[in-house]
Amino acid sequence: MKLIILDRDGVINFDSDGFIKSPDEWKPIPGSLEAVARLNQNGYRVVVASNQSGLGRGLFEMAALNAIHAKMHKALAQFGGRIDAVFYCPHAADSQCICRKPRVGLFLQIAERFHVDLAGVPAVGDSLRDLEAAAAAGCQPMLVETGKGRKTLGTGELPEGTLVFPSLAEAVDAILHR
Repeated sequence: MKLIILDRDGVINFDSDGFIKSPDEWKPIPGSLEAVARLNQNGYRVVVASNQSGLGRGLFEMAALNAIHAKMHKALAQFGGRIDAVFYCPHAADSQCICRKPRVGLFLQIAERFHVDLAGVPAVGDSLRDLEAAAAAGCQPMLVETGKGRKTLGTGELPEGTLVFPSLAEAVDAILHR
């Protein structure tokens, strides 16, 4: 099975320092929905792994997160794309949970659900914690310069072997042509 793991905010949709709290605030990054559809058309199962600490902080309710994801799924369907599963950590940043990236809990859940070894699986994110979780899980970390990506790149602290792309569309081009 061909699998790819994507962060949501800053990779598929524009990010916000104030969190994406409603469907109205969820806006896709140009080219990202088409990129997911191209992955699907080439046999990839696409999974999202996202920290959603706004839930734990009480900034939005589960119904709002479900509505945001429903909007994302509907928008993707218009391009012939789909997300096969969304895994998220609902805990606040100060939590000691194992699922909040940079910890690997979300990735271990994905491996278990899909019965796959994550070695070399592309994992695309825009923050250092996305890349650290991917590397710790044995995935191929890929940084996009959208969202927090340029700031992350500027730190110079990327895990060894991280590949860097301007956007999800360019990352998908590289994945499909390797």
